[in-house]
Amino acid sequence: MRSHFSRPAFLEGIRDMAPMMLGVIPFGMVCGVGAIAAGASPIAALAMSMIMFSGAAQIVATQLLVAGAPFAVILLSCLVVSLRLLMYSATMAPYLRPLDHRWRNLLSFVLTDQAFAGTLQRFKRSDDLRANASYFLGTGALLWGTWQIATLAGIVAGQVIPASWQLEFVVPLCFLAVLVPLLRDRVSIAVFAVAAVAVVALDAMPLRLSMICSGLLGIAAGIVGDKVTGKRG
Repeated sequence: MRSHFSRPAFLEGIRDMAPMMLGVIPFGMVCGVGAIAAGASPIAALAMSMIMFSGAAQIVATQLLVAGAPFAVILLSCLVVSLRLLMYSATMAPYLRPLDHRWRNLLSFVLTDQAFAGTLQRFKRSDDLRANASYFLGTGALLWGTWQIATLAGIVAGQVIPASWQLEFVVPLCFLAVLVPLLRDRVSIAVFAVAAVAVVALDAMPLRLSMICSGLLGIAAGIVGDKVTGKRG
């Protein structure tokens, strides 16, 4: 792996990603508070953050834990929420294919929305695989480390804040914070509308399967919307 590591590019990735931490830190803290509010132990909450490393998936898992959903439903719901990472991986794969499997495995773990957005433009501009991979690793390392610290701070805060404050409301607020900035066009609004109506209409389904079904229906609405708008364009 050392043959593909460039310290200057690694530090450049950290430097370029640093401004985004202003949004990552409060989000991570809220995820930590939400996990404690859901009844998770501090160790379990931190372990979930370290292993999953996905704010959206952590919020979904926390929401379903509060609802008492079975583990299989929680797992499937997290997979549905994380499907976007498949598209990110497919986009990055041509650039990372020359790397050995250890590098690819490491970079796939730290692949996030922010790391993808910050790294893709560099990969398009430069053919220096060694520097690009190290830059990617730098962005991911900063994101992962900051996320753990922020989550830990939220876990501590969640234990200090009195239970009478009813912190359960934090979880749906997290969803709204993630969702609202994404509603920028007709397709995204249609996806939101379909998923929202479906999750309410299918609420009677057992095992909280309404979450999975509404997510799949939202994905289907997005595919149809993209095709329709593509034809018009």
